Amino acid sequence: MKKIETSNAPGAIGPYSQGMVTGRLVFTSGQIPLDPATGAIVGETIEAQSEQALKNLQAVLEAGGAALSTVIKTTCFLSDMGNFAAFNAVYAKFFTGDCPARSCVAVRTLPKNVLVEVEAIAETL
Repeated sequence: MKKIETSNAPGAIGPYSQGMVTGRLVFTSGQIPLDPATGAIVGETIEAQSEQALKNLQAVLEAGGAALSTVIKTTCFLSDMGNFAAFNAVYAKFFTGDCPARSCVAVRTLPKNVLVEVEAIAETL
């Protein structure tokens, strides 16, 4: 196994890594809408936060030798299922063509009270 570390995505805010690579699989930790340089939350809307969370996810995947196009499965966490349609609109800009399998659930709270968190399992390039 190999730990993924990149300054292009926020560092872990707890006892975990940004992601792990084992064999040809990349497992990311959940990515929230933090600015990698400052650690500040990016945006107040679901659209802005989703965009940043997915950019962070992309950075971790790339650091692990994968890409959005090689994602097999995502798990998406929303603080409010009322944001589902708006989240989907942003998600569709990142995942085109053959989209990965996905679970999307509403949760009571997310770290730093953000609106969205996304994790993925991908295959390396």
